[in-house]
Amino acid sequence: MLIEVAGVRVPVGRAAEAARLVCEEYADAALYHHSVRSYFFGAAWAEERGLDFDRELFFVSSLLHDLALVPPFDSHTVAFEETGGHLARVFTAGLGWPTERRDRAAELIVLHMREDVAPEVDVESRLLQVGTSADVSGSGLEAFDPSFRGALVEAYPRLGFAKSFVGLLQDQAERKPGCAAAKLMAGAWAERTTSNPLDQG
Repeated sequence: MLIEVAGVRVPVGRAAEAARLVCEEYADAALYHHSVRSYFFGAAWAEERGLDFDRELFFVSSLLHDLALVPPFDSHTVAFEETGGHLARVFTAGLGWPTERRDRAAELIVLHMREDVAPEVDVESRLLQVGTSADVSGSGLEAFDPSFRGALVEAYPRLGFAKSFVGLLQDQAERKPGCAAAKLMAGAWAERTTSNPLDQG
């Protein structure tokens, strides 16, 4: 794994490496790259604004945030972001994180599918929202220098991510009609995702 892209670094240590290994093992390459890009987008956004954030917490949550979409962890009754939060709590318990920090990892994952959180209220949750929105649908991409975007996609290619991710959320929407994914699918989200400027160059 590249630990730096365009000057933005990932954390090092046991927790970060464990999260990377688990994501790489269970997610396909497109979803794994999305998870890493989400971290880099969020971290770059924070650094550009001089925001202090818990890099380890944000990285771990970024790498775990979509694992509940893969068959071994998918729930047929619970929204994937909520299942992902539970998965994060179990994962971080194995790392020996205290309850409050485990709860924070879960909170970031749940909130990435909710209404925007102000960075002054919860900076790490906002960063995951920023990172995933930019990488999935292209929302907020204008905040990032084109050279950074290009370097990130070169380091972690898209690999047909948009089409496969729309399929994953369509499946969630069909099985869980009241979930956040279903609300996205009912609007123009799928069209925005498949026309993300990151896929146009």
